[in-house]
Amino acid sequence: MSSLFECSVLAPAWLCHHRDLLVYLVPSVLLALLIRALSARHPFFFLFTLAGTICHELAHFVAAKLTGARPAAFTVIPRRVGQGWELGSVRLTRVRWYNAAPSALAPFVVVLLPFVVAWWRTRGGLQFQWLDVALAFAVAPQFLAFWPSTVDWKISLRSWPYLPIVCAGWWAAGVMGLTSGAWLPH
Repeated sequence: MSSLFECSVLAPAWLCHHRDLLVYLVPSVLLALLIRALSARHPFFFLFTLAGTICHELAHFVAAKLTGARPAAFTVIPRRVGQGWELGSVRLTRVRWYNAAPSALAPFVVVLLPFVVAWWRTRGGLQFQWLDVALAFAVAPQFLAFWPSTVDWKISLRSWPYLPIVCAGWWAAGVMGLTSGAWLPH
């Protein structure tokens, strides 16, 4: 007889299987929320977002380099812009329809970093050590930095031809019966 409070009763199997990994990330998520609240109150706390800003801008830089968008300048020094702050930027000199979205939306890969660190630290079971406190401070900013900025989203719209291409591909896959899942092995 299973207890009412067993994981498999309360949550899906994949959540129960990765419970240690997710529990390991809770302090980092809470720290990220604290950093966000404090940095909104005083610019000094931008110092705690630096690791995330570096990863965010590096993602733009690497994706731009790989797609031919030609990054020309890279900075992670915060500067005042209107009523807000710009924590970093990468200036691109050759943004085209085919490289705008990959270059602008590249920070989405930054969110993988906390999960890789959590996987590494929980492979042998959940055990917190002093190293994990330092890792929480390094990982927390990644939760704040993975979402593309408003400017990033605007730049990604230059890749509008991707939408018709994806829709046409989806339609063609439907016509050929590939979207039904019937072609997948059982």
